[in-house]
Amino acid sequence: MKFAVIKERKNPPDRRVVFSPSKLAEAQKQFPQATFKVESSDIRVFSDKEYQNLGFEVSENVSDCDVMLGVKEVPIDALIPNKKYFFFSHTIKKQPYNRKLLKAVLDKNIELYDHETIVNEKGFRLIGFGRYAGIVGAYNGFRAWGLKYNTWQLPKAGPLPNQQALISELNKLELSNIKILLSGSGKVANGSQEMLDAMNIKSVSVTDYLNSAFSEPVYCKIDVLDYNKRKDGRVIDNQDFFDNPQDYESDFMRFAKVTDYYIAGHFYGDGAPFLYTRTDVKSPDFNIKVVADISCDVDGPVATTLRASTIADPVYGYDPKTESEIDYKNDKAIVVMAVDNLPCELPQDASEGFGEMFLKAVIPAFFNNDPDGVLQRAKMTENGKLSENFSYLQGYVDGN
Repeated sequence: MKFAVIKERKNPPDRRVVFSPSKLAEAQKQFPQATFKVESSDIRVFSDKEYQNLGFEVSENVSDCDVMLGVKEVPIDALIPNKKYFFFSHTIKKQPYNRKLLKAVLDKNIELYDHETIVNEKGFRLIGFGRYAGIVGAYNGFRAWGLKYNTWQLPKAGPLPNQQALISELNKLELSNIKILLSGSGKVANGSQEMLDAMNIKSVSVTDYLNSAFSEPVYCKIDVLDYNKRKDGRVIDNQDFFDNPQDYESDFMRFAKVTDYYIAGHFYGDGAPFLYTRTDVKSPDFNIKVVADISCDVDGPVATTLRASTIADPVYGYDPKTESEIDYKNDKAIVVMAVDNLPCELPQDASEGFGEMFLKAVIPAFFNNDPDGVLQRAKMTENGKLSENFSYLQGYVDGN
């Protein structure tokens, strides 16, 4: 089995990679029967030389390899027929802009494994960049606050080398007694929580957050039953919310009344109530001044998110009255940071972490007959057709 770490070709350039040099060396040591080759790249966060120094072949041509390992979508004209490919295809939700890509994958008889489809038997994702989105998102939210109120000038995250450098910058800030709300319980929210804890910001309970005043900055991390309630008043459990979202309504406004800076790190499921609506934002009780929407569901549960922002231009303003975008410096503006590719700003750490997960969850399946069914579940296409698990995409492929 011959694996290729392929060059990222999507614009804007993405400096991340599935395997860092050190992690690739670890993979080679664990699986001596495998061959690993690296496609030359001038944008990758790790140089060609770093791979060569560890004994890996670096080449412009990887067409002799069986399995292609990438991060972002591979341009159609760069797809090599009859290969296995791993990358984020952004097709499993029938995204219109990538329909032609999935069609090309089928036409070229490619076996596609989307990183999002690599899950355990319970459907939980085994690999991803969520933690790093949370880390950078929390940082960018503080940076947005500084831009809005001229309280500090944080540098952009991208040029900084790693998470520790981001933490060092945050620890230079002199925070007032603001209240910070963090929603979510998964990797994204946990990444943001790492940053708040590294700043020694005090974590407080829901009751204290809602009812107490503090002389220092505090944060509160909330889960689905904190900001949703059953319409019949019963309190059951998280699973009931996931199974019956239609029986719930938002209880988020009690938090919006007392929050200054909100970090949205939750997963939003189909049919769940919006956290807050555009009508809610018009309320005089709505106190949130800065929103770091890491989840970035446009026109969705966080009503101030009108569009995804970019790494180059990460911040915009939301006018509650007109429900439209305005200059974030405007006195009426709620500041929104909604970059949808945050891990790109932490390419070194994100690549190291991703490779660790990929080596643990995926590579062994190629050599041990995949006893847990990881590859079988993740396989989207085979022999020019959609696999059974992804047959629901046939109408999408056909353009219906």
